[in-house]
Amino acid sequence: MVHQGVTATMRSARAAMVSSRAAAAAAARASCGRRANSSSASSSSSSSSRKPVFVDGARIPFVLSGTTYKDLLAVDLGKLALRGLLNRNPELDPKDVDYLLFGTVIQESRTSNIAREAGMGAGIPVSVPSHTVSQACISANQAMCNGAEKILAGTADVVLAGGVETFSDLPIRFSRPIRNRLLNLGKAKKKGLPGVLGLLKGLKLKDIAPETPAIANYTTGEVMGHSSDRLSGRFGISRQEQDEFALRSHQNAAKAHADGIYDQEIIPVDGSTDENGVKGESTLEKLGSLKPAFVKPHGTHTAANSSFLSDGASAALIMSEGRALEMGLAPRSSFKSWAFVALDPFEDLLLGPAFGAAKVLDDAGLTLSDIDVFEIHEAFAGQVLSNLAAMNSTDFAQKSMGRSAKLGEVPMEKLNIHGGSLSLGHPFGATGVRLVATATNRLHREGGRYALVAACADGGLGHACIVERYDS
Repeated sequence: MVHQGVTATMRSARAAMVSSRAAAAAAARASCGRRANSSSASSSSSSSSRKPVFVDGARIPFVLSGTTYKDLLAVDLGKLALRGLLNRNPELDPKDVDYLLFGTVIQESRTSNIAREAGMGAGIPVSVPSHTVSQACISANQAMCNGAEKILAGTADVVLAGGVETFSDLPIRFSRPIRNRLLNLGKAKKKGLPGVLGLLKGLKLKDIAPETPAIANYTTGEVMGHSSDRLSGRFGISRQEQDEFALRSHQNAAKAHADGIYDQEIIPVDGSTDENGVKGESTLEKLGSLKPAFVKPHGTHTAANSSFLSDGASAALIMSEGRALEMGLAPRSSFKSWAFVALDPFEDLLLGPAFGAAKVLDDAGLTLSDIDVFEIHEAFAGQVLSNLAAMNSTDFAQKSMGRSAKLGEVPMEKLNIHGGSLSLGHPFGATGVRLVATATNRLHREGGRYALVAACADGGLGHACIVERYDS
Protein backbone atom coordinates (compact mmCIF):
# COMPACT_ATOMS: atom_id res chain seq x y z
CA MET A 1 0.00 0.00 0.00
CA VAL A 2 2.83 2.36 0.86
CA HIS A 3 4.51 1.60 -2.45
CA GLN A 4 1.26 2.24 -4.31
CA GLY A 5 0.75 5.49 -2.44
CA VAL A 6 4.27 6.68 -3.28
CA THR A 7 3.78 5.66 -6.89
CA ALA A 8 0.50 7.56 -7.08
CA THR A 9 2.12 10.59 -5.51
CA MET A 10 5.02 10.42 -8.00
CA ARG A 11 2.61 10.12 -10.90
CA SER A 12 0.65 13.11 -9.64
CA ALA A 13 3.84 15.14 -9.22
CA ARG A 14 5.06 14.10 -12.66
CA ALA A 15 1.74 15.09 -14.21
CA ALA A 16 1.88 18.44 -12.46
CA MET A 17 5.45 18.93 -13.70
CA VAL A 18 4.48 18.10 -17.29
CA SER A 19 1.50 20.46 -17.05
CA SER A 20 3.71 23.19 -15.61
CA ARG A 21 6.31 22.74 -18.34
CA ALA A 22 3.62 22.81 -21.03
CA ALA A 23 2.21 26.03 -19.58
CA ALA A 24 5.69 27.54 -19.40
CA ALA A 25 6.42 26.53 -23.01
CA ALA A 26 3.15 28.06 -24.17
CA ALA A 27 3.93 31.25 -22.28
CA ALA A 28 7.40 31.33 -23.83
CA ARG A 29 6.00 30.89 -27.33
CA ALA A 30 3.48 33.65 -26.72
CA SER A 31 6.24 35.84 -25.34
CA CYS A 32 8.38 35.19 -28.42
CA GLY A 33 5.42 36.10 -30.60
CA ARG A 34 4.90 39.32 -28.70
CA ARG A 35 8.58 40.22 -28.95
CA ALA A 36 8.57 39.50 -32.65
CA ASN A 37 5.42 41.48 -33.28
CA SER A 38 5.73 44.48 -31.01
CA SER A 39 9.20 45.91 -31.58
CA SER A 40 9.57 48.59 -34.22
CA ALA A 41 12.38 50.11 -36.24
CA SER A 42 12.70 53.00 -33.81
CA SER A 43 12.41 50.97 -30.62
CA SER A 44 15.97 49.72 -30.47
CA SER A 45 19.22 49.91 -32.37
CA SER A 46 21.04 47.48 -30.11
CA SER A 47 21.61 43.76 -30.52
CA SER A 48 19.14 43.18 -27.66
CA SER A 49 16.31 43.53 -30.22
CA ARG A 50 15.67 39.95 -31.28
CA LYS A 51 12.97 40.72 -33.83
CA PRO A 52 13.77 38.63 -36.96
CA VAL A 53 13.91 40.83 -40.03
CA PHE A 54 14.24 40.10 -43.73
CA VAL A 55 17.10 42.20 -45.05
CA ASP A 56 17.40 40.89 -48.60
CA GLY A 57 16.39 37.99 -50.79
CA ALA A 58 17.44 37.04 -54.28
CA ARG A 59 17.49 34.21 -56.77
CA ILE A 60 19.30 33.24 -59.89
CA PRO A 61 16.95 32.96 -62.88
CA PHE A 62 14.56 30.02 -62.58
CA VAL A 63 14.69 28.10 -65.86
CA LEU A 64 13.31 25.02 -67.57
CA SER A 65 15.23 21.89 -66.64
CA GLY A 66 17.60 20.67 -69.30
CA THR A 67 18.38 24.16 -70.57
CA THR A 68 20.57 26.91 -69.10
CA TYR A 69 21.95 24.95 -66.14
CA LYS A 70 22.00 21.48 -67.71
CA ASP A 71 25.77 21.11 -67.16
CA LEU A 72 25.76 22.35 -63.55
CA LEU A 73 25.26 20.53 -60.28
CA ALA A 74 22.75 21.70 -57.69
CA VAL A 75 25.65 22.77 -55.48
CA ASP A 76 26.87 25.04 -58.30
CA LEU A 77 23.49 26.77 -58.44
CA GLY A 78 23.52 27.19 -54.67
CA LYS A 79 26.94 28.85 -54.84
CA LEU A 80 25.69 31.31 -57.46
CA ALA A 81 22.74 32.37 -55.31
CA LEU A 82 24.79 32.74 -52.12
CA ARG A 83 27.63 34.61 -53.82
CA GLY A 84 25.15 36.91 -55.51
CA LEU A 85 23.45 37.72 -52.23
CA LEU A 86 26.77 38.44 -50.49
CA ASN A 87 27.90 40.64 -53.38
CA ARG A 88 24.67 42.63 -53.12
CA ASN A 89 25.32 43.30 -49.45
CA PRO A 90 28.98 44.36 -49.16
CA GLU A 91 28.36 45.67 -45.63
CA LEU A 92 28.06 42.07 -44.51
CA ASP A 93 31.36 40.31 -43.90
CA PRO A 94 30.90 36.55 -44.45
CA LYS A 95 32.70 36.07 -41.12
CA ASP A 96 29.69 37.69 -39.43
CA VAL A 97 27.32 34.93 -40.57
CA ASP A 98 26.25 32.81 -37.60
CA TYR A 99 24.42 30.03 -39.43
CA LEU A 100 23.46 28.82 -42.89
CA LEU A 101 20.35 26.79 -43.75
CA PHE A 102 19.52 25.56 -47.23
CA GLY A 103 16.57 23.58 -48.52
CA THR A 104 16.56 20.92 -51.21
CA VAL A 105 14.38 17.94 -52.11
CA ILE A 106 16.17 15.62 -54.51
CA GLN A 107 19.57 15.20 -52.93
CA GLU A 108 22.77 14.24 -54.66
CA SER A 109 24.66 11.80 -52.42
CA ARG A 110 28.02 13.54 -52.86
CA THR A 111 26.56 16.80 -51.52
CA SER A 112 23.96 15.46 -49.09
CA ASN A 113 24.51 18.48 -46.82
CA ILE A 114 24.33 20.90 -49.70
CA ALA A 115 24.13 23.88 -47.34
CA ARG A 116 27.65 23.17 -46.15
CA GLU A 117 29.12 22.54 -49.60
CA ALA A 118 27.45 25.52 -51.29
CA GLY A 119 28.33 27.78 -48.37
CA MET A 120 32.02 26.97 -48.39
CA GLY A 121 32.06 27.23 -52.17
CA ALA A 122 30.51 30.68 -51.96
CA GLY A 123 33.18 31.97 -49.60
CA ILE A 124 31.42 31.52 -46.28
CA PRO A 125 34.02 30.60 -43.64
CA VAL A 126 34.42 26.96 -42.69
CA SER A 127 33.67 27.98 -39.09
CA VAL A 128 30.01 28.74 -39.94
CA PRO A 129 27.70 25.78 -39.08
CA SER A 130 25.36 24.73 -41.87
CA HIS A 131 22.59 22.22 -42.34
CA THR A 132 20.17 21.18 -45.05
CA VAL A 133 16.42 20.90 -44.67
CA SER A 134 14.00 18.96 -46.86
CA GLN A 135 10.26 19.58 -46.71
CA ALA A 136 9.17 19.18 -50.30
CA CYS A 137 8.05 22.45 -51.93
CA ILE A 138 8.34 24.46 -48.69
CA SER A 139 11.97 23.58 -47.95
CA ALA A 140 13.21 27.17 -48.31
CA ASN A 141 10.24 28.37 -46.23
CA GLN A 142 11.36 26.00 -43.47
CA ALA A 143 14.95 27.21 -43.79
CA MET A 144 13.91 30.84 -43.36
CA CYS A 145 11.61 30.14 -40.43
CA ASN A 146 14.24 28.00 -38.72
CA GLY A 147 16.57 30.97 -39.09
CA ALA A 148 13.98 33.31 -37.57
CA GLU A 149 13.53 30.91 -34.66
CA LYS A 150 17.29 30.81 -34.07
CA ILE A 151 17.25 34.59 -33.87
CA LEU A 152 14.33 34.60 -31.44
CA ALA A 153 16.08 31.97 -29.34
CA GLY A 154 19.21 34.11 -29.16
CA THR A 155 21.49 31.52 -30.79
CA ALA A 156 22.11 33.57 -33.96
CA ASP A 157 21.95 37.15 -35.21
CA VAL A 158 22.91 36.71 -38.85
CA VAL A 159 21.43 33.82 -40.83
CA LEU A 160 21.63 32.93 -44.51
CA ALA A 161 18.71 30.79 -45.65
CA GLY A 162 17.53 29.58 -49.02
CA GLY A 163 17.35 26.57 -51.23
CA VAL A 164 18.18 24.93 -54.53
CA GLU A 165 16.87 22.34 -56.93
CA THR A 166 17.87 20.90 -60.27
CA PHE A 167 16.07 18.39 -62.41
CA SER A 168 18.81 18.54 -65.04
CA ASP A 169 21.04 16.25 -62.96
CA LEU A 170 18.88 13.67 -61.21
CA PRO A 171 20.48 10.93 -59.11
CA ILE A 172 19.55 7.79 -61.05
CA ARG A 173 20.18 4.50 -59.23
CA PHE A 174 20.57 0.90 -60.21
CA SER A 175 17.73 -1.37 -59.14
CA ARG A 176 17.97 -3.00 -55.71
CA PRO A 177 19.01 -6.43 -57.08
CA ILE A 178 21.87 -4.76 -58.98
CA ARG A 179 22.85 -2.69 -55.93
CA ASN A 180 22.93 -5.76 -53.72
CA ARG A 181 25.27 -7.51 -56.13
CA LEU A 182 27.54 -4.49 -56.49
CA LEU A 183 27.87 -4.32 -52.71
CA ASN A 184 29.13 -7.92 -52.77
CA LEU A 185 31.47 -7.33 -55.70
CA GLY A 186 34.54 -7.04 -53.48
CA LYS A 187 34.02 -10.49 -51.98
CA ALA A 188 33.16 -11.98 -55.36
CA LYS A 189 36.40 -10.72 -56.90
CA LYS A 190 38.37 -12.77 -54.42
CA LYS A 191 36.91 -15.88 -56.04
CA GLY A 192 37.99 -14.75 -59.48
CA LEU A 193 35.88 -14.75 -62.62
CA PRO A 194 33.52 -17.51 -61.39
CA GLY A 195 32.71 -15.42 -58.33
CA VAL A 196 31.97 -12.31 -60.40
CA LEU A 197 29.85 -14.23 -62.89
CA GLY A 198 28.00 -15.80 -59.97
CA LEU A 199 26.63 -12.39 -59.06
CA LEU A 200 24.59 -12.42 -62.24
CA LYS A 201 22.66 -15.48 -61.12
CA GLY A 202 18.99 -14.77 -60.54
CA LEU A 203 18.94 -11.38 -62.27
CA LYS A 204 15.89 -10.62 -64.39
CA LEU A 205 15.71 -8.35 -67.40
CA LYS A 206 13.63 -5.80 -65.46
CA ASP A 207 16.43 -5.54 -62.86
CA ILE A 208 18.65 -3.85 -65.44
CA ALA A 209 16.30 -0.86 -65.71
CA PRO A 210 17.52 2.16 -63.67
CA GLU A 211 15.45 3.83 -60.95
CA THR A 212 14.72 7.55 -61.23
CA PRO A 213 13.45 9.67 -58.32
CA ALA A 214 9.71 9.30 -57.98
CA ILE A 215 7.47 12.36 -58.15
CA ALA A 216 4.66 10.30 -56.64
CA ASN A 217 3.92 10.52 -52.93
CA TYR A 218 5.36 7.51 -51.11
CA THR A 219 2.34 6.98 -48.83
CA THR A 220 -0.47 7.52 -51.32
CA GLY A 221 1.35 6.38 -54.46
CA GLU A 222 -0.25 9.34 -56.22
CA VAL A 223 1.43 12.20 -58.08
CA MET A 224 0.40 15.69 -57.01
CA GLY A 225 -1.25 16.34 -60.36
CA HIS A 226 -3.76 13.56 -59.75
CA SER A 227 -4.51 14.92 -56.28
CA SER A 228 -4.88 18.48 -57.54
CA ASP A 229 -7.17 17.34 -60.36
CA ARG A 230 -9.46 15.63 -57.84
CA LEU A 231 -9.27 18.67 -55.56
CA SER A 232 -10.44 20.90 -58.41
CA GLY A 233 -13.39 18.61 -59.01
CA ARG A 234 -14.23 18.76 -55.31
CA PHE A 235 -14.40 22.59 -55.38
CA GLY A 236 -15.95 22.85 -58.84
CA ILE A 237 -12.98 24.50 -60.55
CA SER A 238 -13.41 24.19 -64.31
CA ARG A 239 -10.75 23.57 -66.95
CA GLN A 240 -11.38 27.01 -68.45
CA GLU A 241 -10.89 28.73 -65.08
CA GLN A 242 -7.59 26.92 -64.67
CA ASP A 243 -6.39 27.83 -68.17
CA GLU A 244 -7.38 31.46 -67.62
CA PHE A 245 -5.45 31.56 -64.35
CA ALA A 246 -2.38 29.96 -65.97
CA LEU A 247 -2.49 32.44 -68.85
CA ARG A 248 -2.78 35.30 -66.36
CA SER A 249 0.34 34.03 -64.58
CA HIS A 250 2.38 33.96 -67.79
CA GLN A 251 1.16 37.36 -68.97
CA ASN A 252 1.82 38.94 -65.57
CA ALA A 253 5.30 37.42 -65.42
CA ALA A 254 6.15 38.56 -68.95
CA LYS A 255 5.04 42.10 -68.13
CA ALA A 256 6.99 42.11 -64.87
CA HIS A 257 10.17 41.09 -66.68
CA ALA A 258 9.57 43.65 -69.42
CA ASP A 259 9.01 46.37 -66.80
CA GLY A 260 12.20 45.45 -64.91
CA ILE A 261 10.28 44.41 -61.79
CA TYR A 262 12.41 41.32 -61.26
CA ASP A 263 15.73 43.11 -61.75
CA GLN A 264 15.49 43.85 -58.03
CA GLU A 265 15.30 40.15 -57.19
CA ILE A 266 17.24 38.22 -59.81
CA ILE A 267 21.01 37.76 -59.74
CA PRO A 268 22.14 37.71 -63.39
CA VAL A 269 23.87 34.57 -64.63
CA ASP A 270 26.21 35.26 -67.55
CA GLY A 271 24.68 38.72 -67.67
CA SER A 272 21.11 37.50 -68.12
CA THR A 273 18.04 37.62 -65.89
CA ASP A 274 15.84 35.77 -68.39
CA GLU A 275 13.53 33.06 -67.08
CA ASN A 276 12.75 30.88 -70.08
CA GLY A 277 9.60 29.25 -68.75
CA VAL A 278 7.62 32.47 -69.12
CA LYS A 279 5.32 32.25 -72.15
CA GLY A 280 3.72 35.67 -72.33
CA GLU A 281 2.76 35.16 -75.98
CA SER A 282 0.54 32.19 -75.20
CA THR A 283 -3.21 32.32 -75.76
CA LEU A 284 -6.25 30.76 -74.18
CA GLU A 285 -6.83 28.85 -77.42
CA LYS A 286 -3.37 27.25 -77.20
CA LEU A 287 -3.88 26.27 -73.59
CA GLY A 288 -7.32 24.91 -74.34
CA SER A 289 -5.96 22.62 -77.05
CA LEU A 290 -3.77 20.58 -74.67
CA LYS A 291 -4.83 17.16 -73.47
CA PRO A 292 -5.10 16.19 -69.77
CA ALA A 293 -1.75 15.28 -68.27
CA PHE A 294 -2.79 13.26 -65.21
CA VAL A 295 -6.41 12.10 -65.08
CA LYS A 296 -7.13 10.80 -68.57
CA PRO A 297 -9.15 11.34 -70.65
CA HIS A 298 -11.42 13.75 -68.76
CA GLY A 299 -9.10 15.50 -66.29
CA THR A 300 -8.70 19.27 -66.14
CA HIS A 301 -4.94 19.50 -65.44
CA THR A 302 -2.58 19.90 -68.38
CA ALA A 303 1.10 20.63 -68.86
CA ALA A 304 0.21 24.31 -69.28
CA ASN A 305 -1.85 24.84 -66.13
CA SER A 306 0.65 22.86 -64.02
CA SER A 307 4.07 24.08 -62.89
CA PHE A 308 6.97 22.72 -64.93
CA LEU A 309 10.21 21.02 -63.87
CA SER A 310 12.68 23.78 -63.08
CA ASP A 311 16.26 24.46 -62.03
CA GLY A 312 17.19 27.34 -59.75
CA ALA A 313 18.44 28.57 -56.40
CA SER A 314 17.65 31.37 -53.97
CA ALA A 315 19.12 32.92 -50.84
CA ALA A 316 17.94 35.31 -48.13
CA LEU A 317 19.64 37.35 -45.45
CA ILE A 318 17.72 37.21 -42.17
CA MET A 319 18.97 39.05 -39.10
CA SER A 320 17.98 40.25 -35.68
CA GLU A 321 16.74 43.81 -35.94
CA GLY A 322 19.37 45.13 -33.56
CA ARG A 323 22.28 43.51 -35.38
CA ALA A 324 21.05 44.69 -38.78
CA LEU A 325 20.81 48.28 -37.58
CA GLU A 326 24.23 48.10 -35.92
CA MET A 327 25.78 46.96 -39.19
CA GLY A 328 24.06 49.68 -41.21
CA LEU A 329 21.87 47.22 -43.10
CA ALA A 330 18.30 48.29 -43.85
CA PRO A 331 15.64 45.65 -43.05
CA ARG A 332 12.95 45.35 -45.69
CA SER A 333 10.32 43.39 -43.77
CA SER A 334 9.75 41.42 -40.61
CA PHE A 335 8.21 38.04 -39.95
CA LYS A 336 5.06 38.77 -37.94
CA SER A 337 3.65 35.26 -37.80
CA TRP A 338 4.39 31.89 -39.40
CA ALA A 339 3.08 28.36 -39.25
CA PHE A 340 3.48 24.93 -40.80
CA VAL A 341 0.47 22.65 -41.11
CA ALA A 342 0.00 18.95 -41.82
CA LEU A 343 -3.11 17.49 -43.42
CA ASP A 344 -4.49 14.19 -44.70
CA PRO A 345 -2.35 13.43 -47.80
CA PHE A 346 -5.15 11.37 -49.36
CA GLU A 347 -7.86 14.03 -49.28
CA ASP A 348 -6.30 17.40 -48.44
CA LEU A 349 -2.78 17.07 -49.88
CA LEU A 350 -2.63 20.57 -51.37
CA LEU A 351 -4.89 22.56 -49.04
CA GLY A 352 -2.02 23.77 -46.86
CA PRO A 353 -2.38 27.43 -47.95
CA ALA A 354 -5.98 27.66 -46.72
CA PHE A 355 -5.29 26.01 -43.36
CA GLY A 356 -1.98 27.83 -42.92
CA ALA A 357 -3.54 31.20 -43.76
CA ALA A 358 -6.22 30.71 -41.11
CA LYS A 359 -3.59 29.93 -38.49
CA VAL A 360 -1.25 32.85 -39.16
CA LEU A 361 -4.07 35.36 -39.48
CA ASP A 362 -5.43 34.27 -36.11
CA ASP A 363 -1.96 34.35 -34.54
CA ALA A 364 -1.31 37.86 -35.90
CA GLY A 365 -4.75 39.16 -34.91
CA LEU A 366 -5.55 40.02 -38.53
CA THR A 367 -8.26 39.21 -41.04
CA LEU A 368 -8.03 38.62 -44.75
CA SER A 369 -9.18 42.20 -45.38
CA ASP A 370 -6.05 43.49 -43.59
CA ILE A 371 -3.78 41.88 -46.17
CA ASP A 372 -2.43 44.12 -48.92
CA VAL A 373 -0.31 41.62 -50.84
CA PHE A 374 -0.87 37.92 -51.53
CA GLU A 375 1.86 35.62 -52.84
CA ILE A 376 0.62 32.04 -53.09
CA HIS A 377 2.68 29.27 -54.64
CA GLU A 378 1.20 28.05 -57.92
CA ALA A 379 1.86 24.32 -58.02
CA PHE A 380 -1.21 23.98 -60.25
CA ALA A 381 -3.80 26.51 -61.31
CA GLY A 382 -6.45 24.19 -59.91
CA GLN A 383 -4.67 23.97 -56.56
CA VAL A 384 -4.53 27.77 -56.14
CA LEU A 385 -8.16 28.24 -57.18
CA SER A 386 -9.28 25.41 -54.89
CA ASN A 387 -7.55 27.02 -51.92
CA LEU A 388 -9.15 30.37 -52.73
CA ALA A 389 -12.53 28.63 -52.90
CA ALA A 390 -11.88 26.92 -49.56
CA MET A 391 -11.00 30.24 -47.91
CA ASN A 392 -14.23 31.76 -49.21
CA SER A 393 -16.50 28.87 -48.18
CA THR A 394 -18.54 29.00 -44.98
CA ASP A 395 -19.37 25.31 -45.36
CA PHE A 396 -15.69 24.36 -45.62
CA ALA A 397 -14.79 26.64 -42.71
CA GLN A 398 -17.37 25.01 -40.45
CA LYS A 399 -17.01 21.38 -41.51
CA SER A 400 -13.29 21.11 -42.24
CA MET A 401 -11.58 23.93 -40.36
CA GLY A 402 -13.68 24.10 -37.21
CA ARG A 403 -14.37 27.79 -37.72
CA SER A 404 -17.68 29.57 -37.44
CA ALA A 405 -17.02 31.84 -40.40
CA LYS A 406 -15.07 31.70 -43.64
CA LEU A 407 -11.79 33.57 -44.07
CA GLY A 408 -13.14 35.54 -47.00
CA GLU A 409 -12.39 36.28 -50.62
CA VAL A 410 -8.85 36.98 -51.86
CA PRO A 411 -8.98 39.90 -54.32
CA MET A 412 -7.38 38.82 -57.60
CA GLU A 413 -5.90 42.27 -58.07
CA LYS A 414 -3.74 41.63 -54.99
CA LEU A 415 -2.73 38.05 -55.85
CA ASN A 416 0.48 37.10 -57.68
CA ILE A 417 0.34 40.20 -59.85
CA HIS A 418 3.83 39.57 -61.24
CA GLY A 419 3.27 35.93 -62.08
CA GLY A 420 3.99 32.84 -60.04
CA SER A 421 5.33 29.30 -60.14
CA LEU A 422 3.23 28.40 -63.19
CA SER A 423 5.19 30.89 -65.29
CA LEU A 424 8.40 31.68 -63.39
CA GLY A 425 9.14 28.06 -62.51
CA HIS A 426 9.27 26.05 -59.33
CA PRO A 427 12.63 24.63 -58.26
CA PHE A 428 11.25 22.74 -55.27
CA GLY A 429 13.85 23.76 -52.69
CA ALA A 430 14.10 27.41 -53.76
CA THR A 431 10.59 28.80 -54.23
CA GLY A 432 10.02 29.93 -50.64
CA VAL A 433 12.58 32.74 -50.79
CA ARG A 434 11.13 33.95 -54.08
CA LEU A 435 7.70 34.25 -52.49
CA VAL A 436 8.91 36.25 -49.49
CA ALA A 437 11.25 38.46 -51.53
CA THR A 438 8.52 39.28 -54.05
CA ALA A 439 5.97 39.93 -51.29
CA THR A 440 8.42 42.21 -49.45
CA ASN A 441 9.27 44.21 -52.55
CA ARG A 442 5.61 44.55 -53.45
CA LEU A 443 4.80 45.94 -50.00
CA HIS A 444 7.32 48.74 -50.52
CA ARG A 445 6.39 49.31 -54.14
CA GLU A 446 2.64 49.34 -53.49
CA GLY A 447 2.65 51.01 -50.07
CA GLY A 448 1.07 48.03 -48.31
CA ARG A 449 1.53 46.98 -44.69
CA TYR A 450 0.95 43.21 -44.58
CA ALA A 451 1.57 40.37 -47.01
CA LEU A 452 0.33 36.81 -46.80
CA VAL A 453 2.70 34.20 -48.22
CA ALA A 454 1.44 30.61 -48.52
CA ALA A 455 2.48 27.38 -50.17
CA CYS A 456 1.41 23.76 -50.36
CA ALA A 457 3.82 20.82 -50.29
CA ASP A 458 3.78 17.12 -50.96
CA GLY A 459 2.83 14.91 -48.04
CA GLY A 460 -0.12 17.10 -47.05
CA LEU A 461 2.17 19.81 -45.69
CA GLY A 462 1.80 23.54 -45.98
CA HIS A 463 3.30 26.84 -44.88
CA ALA A 464 1.99 30.34 -44.41
CA CYS A 465 3.44 33.52 -42.96
CA ILE A 466 2.53 37.14 -42.45
CA VAL A 467 5.23 39.52 -43.64
CA GLU A 468 5.10 43.11 -42.42
CA ARG A 469 6.73 46.01 -44.24
CA TYR A 470 9.64 47.49 -42.31
CA ASP A 471 9.98 51.25 -42.42
CA SER A 472 13.33 52.74 -41.50
